[in-house]
Amino acid sequence: MRKLPLFRRSLPFLLALCLALPAARAQAPAKPSAAKVLQDLKKLNVLGSVLYVAAHPDDENTRLIAYLANEKLYNTGYLAVTRGDGGQNLIGPEIREGLGLIRTQELLQARRTDGGKQFFTRANDFGFSKNPEETFTIWDKEQVLADMVYVIRKFRPDVMVTRFPPDSRAGHGHHSGSAVLAEEAFEAAGDPKRFPEQLKYVEVWQPKRLLWNTGIWSFGSQSEFDKYVDELLKIDVGIYNPLLGKSYGELAAESRSMHKSQGFGSSGSRGTALEYLKHTKGDKAEKNLFEGVDTSWGRVKGGAPGAKLIQKAIDSYNPMAPAAVVPTLIAAKKELEKLPDSYWKRVKLEELQDVLQHAMGLYIEVTANDYAATPGQPVALRVEAINRSAVPVTLQRVRYSFATQDTTLNQQLKNNEPVTYSTTATLPQNLPYSQPYWLRKPGTVGMFAVENQQEVGMPENEPAVQATFALQVSGQPLELTVPVVYKRTDPVEGEVYRPFVITPPVFVNVSESVYMFASQEPKQVQVLVKSGKNDIAGNVKLQLPKGWRAEPASVPFDLKTKGAEQRVSFTVHPPQGQQEAELKAVATLNGESYTKGLHVINYSHIPAQVTLPEATAKIVKLDLQTKGQNIGYVMGAGDEIPVSLQQIGYNVTLLQEADMRLSRLQQFDAIILGVRAYNTVDRLKFYQPTLLDYVKNGGNLIVQYNTNHSLVLPEIAPYPLQLSRDRVAVEDAEVRMLQPNHPVLNTPNKITQKDFEGWVQERGLYFPSEWSKEYQAILSSNDPGEPAREGGLLIAPYGKGNYIYTGYSWFRELPAGVPGAYRLFANLISLEPNTPPASSSSKASGQK
Repeated sequence: MRKLPLFRRSLPFLLALCLALPAARAQAPAKPSAAKVLQDLKKLNVLGSVLYVAAHPDDENTRLIAYLANEKLYNTGYLAVTRGDGGQNLIGPEIREGLGLIRTQELLQARRTDGGKQFFTRANDFGFSKNPEETFTIWDKEQVLADMVYVIRKFRPDVMVTRFPPDSRAGHGHHSGSAVLAEEAFEAAGDPKRFPEQLKYVEVWQPKRLLWNTGIWSFGSQSEFDKYVDELLKIDVGIYNPLLGKSYGELAAESRSMHKSQGFGSSGSRGTALEYLKHTKGDKAEKNLFEGVDTSWGRVKGGAPGAKLIQKAIDSYNPMAPAAVVPTLIAAKKELEKLPDSYWKRVKLEELQDVLQHAMGLYIEVTANDYAATPGQPVALRVEAINRSAVPVTLQRVRYSFATQDTTLNQQLKNNEPVTYSTTATLPQNLPYSQPYWLRKPGTVGMFAVENQQEVGMPENEPAVQATFALQVSGQPLELTVPVVYKRTDPVEGEVYRPFVITPPVFVNVSESVYMFASQEPKQVQVLVKSGKNDIAGNVKLQLPKGWRAEPASVPFDLKTKGAEQRVSFTVHPPQGQQEAELKAVATLNGESYTKGLHVINYSHIPAQVTLPEATAKIVKLDLQTKGQNIGYVMGAGDEIPVSLQQIGYNVTLLQEADMRLSRLQQFDAIILGVRAYNTVDRLKFYQPTLLDYVKNGGNLIVQYNTNHSLVLPEIAPYPLQLSRDRVAVEDAEVRMLQPNHPVLNTPNKITQKDFEGWVQERGLYFPSEWSKEYQAILSSNDPGEPAREGGLLIAPYGKGNYIYTGYSWFRELPAGVPGAYRLFANLISLEPNTPPASSSSKASGQK
């Protein structure tokens, strides 16, 4: 069973990140152009939907999604089975749940760009998997299938498209698993006997067909692809859309470039671009993706009158006077409201309300005076409404989602005359905290815990507080609902929005997520107490397991203003012997206990995200010896190893440009390159000679994994070394010691099989597959059914020092507090100059 590291906090205190980066504008009300209004108006007469299915953020084909959503005007969705929690982060230190939050928001920004809708299942991205069989031992396959069926029944796609085939060509067990699930869900969604508990909320639905979005890449070669190309459905998605002023290749690049945490910035393309689709299930389409599907109002009994009025609005639309179509759209709305309840009636009435609002230039906004509030707290709100058209509009009432009574206004919204007012609303005591719904309760390695069926599939929580505006437009009722948001004016960024959230009255943040005790010496554990409202006073303590002891027993806090902070320190004494446990910080306020921390993720390309993790930390009493003290670290794509090494007593310096001279580097006992440093640090092409001189003069250079593409220089090592995509994805795979007498396995810590227990997510990744005779392969491991992978730890004496290349996943193991990983990494740092060569393994000596 795979194990996950703790939710890792970044930097000494989690709140530091929110001070470092600008907030996003994504919460601002939409202000579509007249061209976009026409685009949305045309969509009102298109009743077709398509669901794209793949495994992760970035797997989706943004070009095809952009084409289907904007050229064909279908309701287009992307169902990502996971939120991408198991990947690496190129923009910051967040991994696991934090990275999943970032990638969720990047997907939502991508969909805002390309016009699609976003869905998820409860599956957790636990890391790389080599086949669907392994994947389904970790995911609860039946539960993921149920989620996919629920999304299909709720979204009701006429056509489904998978990105991957259900076999090894997909290249990743999650990829092929997503296709296997899609094929099963295609059938199950239409079967009332499958997942009948869902039918309280949705109806069964059978899509027309399922296809695989394939290409040359899946056939291995152009010649092999040409054998099957005539069997494939072809769509030219390279069309230019004059209303958008872009081709779908250009729009797709903007969408894909939202995946910034993965470094997927893309350039737009123009001109003919074919997409290929292979039939998988259902009725086969010969020429058209939607063959046999009526995508007009003809599929809704009685829909013709409304459709004629919508077409009349389209034909008469004047971009210089969009509001002129409002009377016609009001008439169409009345016709649609006469129809019996149905899926398409609900969808199109919601779309019609948006078109009416935007055609009138009707701007509605409710902002709070702070981004967060606690239950029972009064909140100052500012309301703005303005009708920028001659259409007669009256604002009758405003109702807040937590309130039982409306605010009656009966205020006429005259052309271009804003109506603004301020009010104070008191939040109810039972309002839930704004924890992302899939993180509210502990899950398993493979699955998030979500109890509310109606939340399944949702990309994020509903807004914490919403306001519904009851209006009369040309004498007809219209209701518009907007989220309450926080807005401020930044001197550099200008108007900055962020979501409004509900939080506890007090937060307790433990400064680190792991504390490593390498001796019997006690450690200081700092807790940051932060107020969520004015005037709070109480005490905070640490809960510790038997054998551990904290001094003092508790510490009082007294915070007068909201946002005020107090740092308190406890001295924690470890027990005898190696042991792993957990501590928890608990604040007591007015007789109530609070154990939530505050974690703010704030990047300029996504809305700020707030999570409320439990205030816990892993504590490890470790049997560890170290040599040397001073470490130089070159940060790569972002990891938390420097903090981890500080935990066991090393002095770690993050090396800057001015440090990269030999006289300075020779002050360090070891220099470590962070993960993917040779992929992300362009200056390494200039630092490399100095780093190798450092090794020649007796230093230890430890190079962590890099991918085998986009290296900043062709040779990253002093001797030939060929990187590959070889990896060991099973974290408890057997590890064999090829050089049991090598100092790295004996000094200062004797490494045994026990040191490879308790690893998380994987053994390692991107192992070298070939290396010259100067290297010694130290360890061997492999996934079930695969050959031995011996390139995960290679050591080559170079001059007086040691060049060490390692693909083992230290960037996951050390932050997770894995004892054996610390012991072996300390041995890497402690290698003595002029390590005598040991006899090479048979595989290593056979390398070129």
